Amino acid sequence: MLEKMADFFENRLDGYDEHMMTNIEAADEFYPFTAKQLPTTENCHILDLGCGTGLELEKYYLLNPSASITGIDLSQGMLSTLKKKFADKDITLICGSYFDVPFGMSLFDSAVSVESLHHFTKAEKVPLYTKLRRALKDGGYFVLTDYFSMTDEEEQMHRQNLSELKAEQGISDDEFYHYDTPLTVKHETEALLEAGFSSVEVLKNWGATYTIKAVK
Repeated sequence: MLEKMADFFENRLDGYDEHMMTNIEAADEFYPFTAKQLPTTENCHILDLGCGTGLELEKYYLLNPSASITGIDLSQGMLSTLKKKFADKDITLICGSYFDVPFGMSLFDSAVSVESLHHFTKAEKVPLYTKLRRALKDGGYFVLTDYFSMTDEEEQMHRQNLSELKAEQGISDDEFYHYDTPLTVKHETEALLEAGFSSVEVLKNWGATYTIKAVK
């Protein structure tokens, strides 16, 4: 049965970190790699979309303990866990959808998202990425680590499967339900460029998981 996005993560809080680090291929590599792409300047401001329990922040704070973080996530339970981990850090946590939460203008040196954005269509992402670009300072950039469909056919299959499951379960609302529908890297790149980012670059990949850097 499909679960609403927030409910899915609330129901899996126990053991979440262990699951991510032991069951997600190359997680022990892509979390540290992602952290190393973020700025190390003192007191820089970072926006984390879908921050969860802060697995990427564990790695990042080792590199830049003075960073100021704003994290957004749908799960209050995950945010509470994150807050306990980093009680001594400059961190602001917002429980809500990053589609709805205002980001402000020219506030952040960089933004990051890990394993969160593979649930949404290109059409849904372009306005989000437009809002994100505006929230970055001049020269700021977005580091995205996520897994992707390898072909257009695979991307379409995931989206069709979700539509069929919603029909079978009588779901007709427009809320987000937890079901993976990753775009291809090509379509993700197109979404970022359509949102106004000046350049998009693939930095590294581990199978279907890629780290992408988009510069304002």
